[in-house]
Amino acid sequence: MGKQSAGILLYRKTEGKLQVFLVHPGGPFFKNKDDGSWSVPKGEFLDDEDPLEAARREFEEETGQVITGEFIKLNPITQKGGKKVYAWAIVGDIDHLTIKSNYFEMEWPPRSGKQQSFAEVDRAEWFDIETAKVKINLAQAGLIEELIEKL
Repeated sequence: MGKQSAGILLYRKTEGKLQVFLVHPGGPFFKNKDDGSWSVPKGEFLDDEDPLEAARREFEEETGQVITGEFIKLNPITQKGGKKVYAWAIVGDIDHLTIKSNYFEMEWPPRSGKQQSFAEVDRAEWFDIETAKVKINLAQAGLIEELIEKL
């Protein structure tokens, strides 16, 4: 099977307006990218893992926050590179300024032989729906659309 990820689309209503929680990937490749680069907190999982449990695990790894409650299953989407993303929406409210992401290592600069450590997520933010659709990976915008339909 191809690569697959599972994630959580956290949402809230503030002053009557719907907002979604998105994360910005860390590391040197996304440092200067903004529109179209944000994502739901998500990560890869294996075929023998429960996708919802993987989504909850990845949310915690990328934000430092445990998420529980009533999850709304969304239809999977396929990103440009072919990765299938399974996602669940849930209402909640976390402080985007206090997230604590796990880290990964990679050779940087390329072919330097030096390993550097980078946060998987370098920042998070709550966005209104219109802004979120601009910020999020284009394929993942379908998750926001489906959330709106289900609410």
